[in-house]
Amino acid sequence: MAYLRLFSIVTCVVITAFAPDWAVAQAESAQVTFGVIKQDPDLPVEVTSDTLSVSQLDGTAVFDGDVLVVQGEMRLAAASVLVVYSEENSEIQRLEATGGVTLVSGADAAEAKRADYDIVSGTIVMTTNVLLTQGQNALTADKMTVNLRDGTAQMNGRVKTIFRTGTD
Repeated sequence: MAYLRLFSIVTCVVITAFAPDWAVAQAESAQVTFGVIKQDPDLPVEVTSDTLSVSQLDGTAVFDGDVLVVQGEMRLAAASVLVVYSEENSEIQRLEATGGVTLVSGADAAEAKRADYDIVSGTIVMTTNVLLTQGQNALTADKMTVNLRDGTAQMNGRVKTIFRTGTD
């Protein structure tokens, strides 16, 4: 038992002493905080774009060209956003963003090819080449699910992390 404790201490000292100013870790999933502590998904959603097409038949609207979605402290930018409305009360049910999606909340930013925002559950699922930056730290994954109600994000699918440990 004492040997294992000594081994752990020596290992930590060696890694700390000889590690470069960054460290790389890989895993299949990781949970992290994202953005401002909490985001209220019940806040109004403001969408701006170059063009808008509305379909009364299927209850959708397509915003194209330099789309910006703003809700509280959260900003989502994409080439195109499909808005799906509820059949019962015509409120926004979900947003489907495609084409170079960037999500910013507080000091955190995430990029992916696609993001699906379920307004009712308060979750955003980003897929395909997800990159999350938090200060100088970066995480990549195949998928990231952001829970706006508690300010957490779950990353899945070959998660790779780069932590800056130096002061430069």
